[in-house]
Amino acid sequence: FPSHDMNRELIYESRSQGIGFISTAFDVESASLLLSFGQEIFKIPSGEITNLPYLRHIANFGKRVILSTGMSTLKEVKDAVDVLEAAGTSKSQITVLHCTSAYPAPVADVNLLAMRAMKEALNVEVGYSDHALGIAVSIAAVALGASVIEKHFTLDRGLPGPDHKASLEPEELN
Repeated sequence: FPSHDMNRELIYESRSQGIGFISTAFDVESASLLLSFGQEIFKIPSGEITNLPYLRHIANFGKRVILSTGMSTLKEVKDAVDVLEAAGTSKSQITVLHCTSAYPAPVADVNLLAMRAMKEALNVEVGYSDHALGIAVSIAAVALGASVIEKHFTLDRGLPGPDHKASLEPEELN
């Protein structure tokens, strides 16, 4: 997790440019720190979807929540939404992101219709966490009702680490 000073600098620069700031916390302490910095939206990574104390902690903030689903089952996603709602986050504040946990995700494995299934089953807004190459899948997701798109960004896809290979470079993001 970036240091306090790094977060403050990122938040200041984002706000000065008119860009909303969201940082994903992977534990209770980091979530509380982000709240103290004035973060208004909390993204829950797919790996924490079954971490009930973490979900309850974030739900107590009363802020908007974006919940990434990764390799979760629909029951796990429903349970997470139920926990968030029971702890104080209304369904109107929750957006569930369909996510294919492959880096990069083959287009044949994306299954964007899962967004519709989640929207119907959970009665929440849906979006898409896009790990496919390019922007075509994100555009299709919006056409199918995604209200949020998460797309990774890198300065160079050749950098080490799994996220870079599935990320947009500056020219593509533009």
